[in-house]
Amino acid sequence: MDGLDAAPVPSSQNQLELLKTSGRRFHTPSDDALPRLTDVEAAEAFIDTDDVAVIGFFEGEESYGYKEFLEAVKEVKPIPVALCSDKEVWANYNIATDTISIFRKADVAQENLQLSDAKKVDADGLIRYMKMNNVRYITEYNQVTATGLFQSRVKTHVLLFANRGSADYSKLQKRLGALAPDFSGKFLFVLVNGAVKTNERSLGYFGLKMRDLPRVGLYDSDLDQKWLMPKGAITKDAVRAFCQSFLDGELQKTQEAGEPEAKTEL
Repeated sequence: MDGLDAAPVPSSQNQLELLKTSGRRFHTPSDDALPRLTDVEAAEAFIDTDDVAVIGFFEGEESYGYKEFLEAVKEVKPIPVALCSDKEVWANYNIATDTISIFRKADVAQENLQLSDAKKVDADGLIRYMKMNNVRYITEYNQVTATGLFQSRVKTHVLLFANRGSADYSKLQKRLGALAPDFSGKFLFVLVNGAVKTNERSLGYFGLKMRDLPRVGLYDSDLDQKWLMPKGAITKDAVRAFCQSFLDGELQKTQEAGEPEAKTEL
């Protein structure tokens, strides 16, 4: 999507390149603070605790990447993180070797990073991997989360354009975040802060300026088309109807955002 300046989507091989050592040194970490999942029921309950959850599937403390993983998780709070060495749980999630898995509710995804495929692993790379895959029910758009958003199998984004610091910013963020679970696996809800200069191009793609905000738009990357919700109060019901109109195929019959108005012949 030209307007949102999509970061290049890394393949699984390119993601592994993110893990190459940078020479940064760390003290020996401790795993005492991380929960250990010993059965499938515990794993399911843990995954259900938040929009995004991370599980490090490691054979043991000597596993490749284990210490780097423990160091990295200190920098990705508040994402919940756990450890698991139980093979029954591994089988339930199709894990065959030491793997870091990220479970996301918004697009019903399980992102796996098999550490045995990486030549080198460091904490900085793992931090970036977890942060870029931190796709939540409503995700603030930036150059890190853009990667996770655009590599998701869900290709339709509902965009809330709002200025951080405005009176209704937090209220609208919570409102759309509460609606998003109803559309899991169908839409990704994205918050675009209009007060950030690098987001001006995203606004312009929809024919918007900062003074026009807040507004709600929808972008489908497969169709490469975008639409704006009509001006008015951004209520939960209004956004729901806007989303449903796309699913019903009605929105696609209307004029795209940013397109000039058709002139009527006299």
